[in-house]
Amino acid sequence: MSKALSIGKLRGLQQCSTKSGKLAILAVDHRNNLRNALNPGSPDQVTDDDMIMFKKEVVSRVGSSATAVLLDPEVGAMQCIASGALPGTHGLVLAVEATGYTGDPTARQSRILEGWTIAKARSIGASAVKLLVYYHPDSLSAPKIKDFVSNVAEECIRQDILLFVEPLSYSLDPGKKKPSSKELRRIVIETARTLTLPGVDALKVEFPLSIQEDPNENNWVNACEELSAACPIPWILLSAAVDFEVFLRQVVVACQSGASGVAVGRAVWKEASQFTGHQRNDFLSSLASSRMTRTTALCEAMARPWTDFYQTPIPNGHYYQEYGN
Repeated sequence: MSKALSIGKLRGLQQCSTKSGKLAILAVDHRNNLRNALNPGSPDQVTDDDMIMFKKEVVSRVGSSATAVLLDPEVGAMQCIASGALPGTHGLVLAVEATGYTGDPTARQSRILEGWTIAKARSIGASAVKLLVYYHPDSLSAPKIKDFVSNVAEECIRQDILLFVEPLSYSLDPGKKKPSSKELRRIVIETARTLTLPGVDALKVEFPLSIQEDPNENNWVNACEELSAACPIPWILLSAAVDFEVFLRQVVVACQSGASGVAVGRAVWKEASQFTGHQRNDFLSSLASSRMTRTTALCEAMARPWTDFYQTPIPNGHYYQEYGN
């Protein structure tokens, strides 16, 4: 059954999707990961200007092939708007979290970027905001993360702005960097049940198993179908820096199993971080742009439209008086 969606949130979804309601978002909100990619030996030597230049180049050459662009407020969004790299015709999804996490590695805490607010995101014209949280349903920090997401969601309702939540899984075993494939599937699916709180409008989700541990695509389909059954709102697949051809296989399975699209970053543009000057521009204008175009076409052909989840009654003539009260 579809749910009612406010006018502001509806407008955000319209700005971020194709006319048929499919999402193919170019993700360029990376911060520490991008510093490491631009200078693996000395990431601390990468300046803010280096980051800004890279993001403007990616957005200006690849963004037109996406339905929207995901950027950060530190070294991305405002610079891409001011320079014209992000045209006004494209949706802007704006990250609101500080990069990384605080607390124990087995009880991770997320936080809003200091000096930034949902209202500021709305004021610069964001179509939506994105909140990344590290989440494990069995962690001691799980209740605090749920409350944190709920508080942000309530503020997004007050500001009438669309909210994407991006939960990232982790292992509770200090000796393991990542959860096993079986555990990952449980975490992703339980998270989809737990964090789809009022005011959370879509999830940006990891592929719900490890394809390295489980290369059987029938199991991929089963996991994605289970995720779709557990998630009462649209979900889109993140790329997690896998190689592009692998990501395309994931996109096909996810979209045929109920995903409403993707948010893809490094799978499309990661090699560009190894180039400079004309080499970088040539790569972005050709191969990276082609990759984004292919991804958007797949989402358009196969993804489940967000209109299956949401409807907005046509407002009456007095709606403007009631709006925001």
